[in-house]
Amino acid sequence: MSPPRQSRALVIVNTDFCGRDGDTVFGTRRGAKREAEKLSSTLSRLNYEVKLMHNKTAKEIEDLYQQECRCEHGEYFVSIISSHGEEGVIFGCDSEPVKLTQIFQILSSKKRPALTKIPKIFFIQACRGGEFDQGVVLECDSGEPEPDCFSDYLSIPPQTVVMFACSPGYVAFLNIFGSMFLQALLKVLEGEERHLALNRLMTRINWEVAFCCQARGTYEGCKEMPCFVTNLQQEVFPFSA
Repeated sequence: MSPPRQSRALVIVNTDFCGRDGDTVFGTRRGAKREAEKLSSTLSRLNYEVKLMHNKTAKEIEDLYQQECRCEHGEYFVSIISSHGEEGVIFGCDSEPVKLTQIFQILSSKKRPALTKIPKIFFIQACRGGEFDQGVVLECDSGEPEPDCFSDYLSIPPQTVVMFACSPGYVAFLNIFGSMFLQALLKVLEGEERHLALNRLMTRINWEVAFCCQARGTYEGCKEMPCFVTNLQQEVFPFSA
């Protein structure tokens, strides 16, 4: 009997950005590369076959997901994207946008029937707007979303989970030591919480970021609130031994 196929993970981290004329468009994302390397190493220890990619253009990012469609997959597919972003998009290192819905649809069952039953799990470390969360208790947990924000949610295919570093309209923090969101994910994956069902695991990440993290320096005291949307049809335990 042949051994079961390994689950696959694709980690994309963009740290340096330039426009068509070669000029710098966005700031360098210091701390993001080391953080992505740690996450890749942790996923490898959890028996994932990991592909770690640095500084990819918008076109190259789409091509990477097209390549995943042609791969033989195990029980789960996990992807971590760390880059600059706005609501509904992340940016390639060429400063060109990639629609997140396009990425999700590439891996949908319509495009790749063999992936129909495989849970596809995305962690997105990127800004979703320019607002700063001051940590004030409100009746909702987001800023003013873009008009198509909820249609983006509705377009997430079945058997897909997406966890964002922040709520719609807000910035996601990163410093030389890493980001609030992915550091919380790393802590959970390296602890006993990794054995939890995915929805409970993500709720633990929400708690960790909301109550244990806040910005320092220029944005002293500002907070961040991750959020997730899921179209899973059953409980899954993607990081349990």
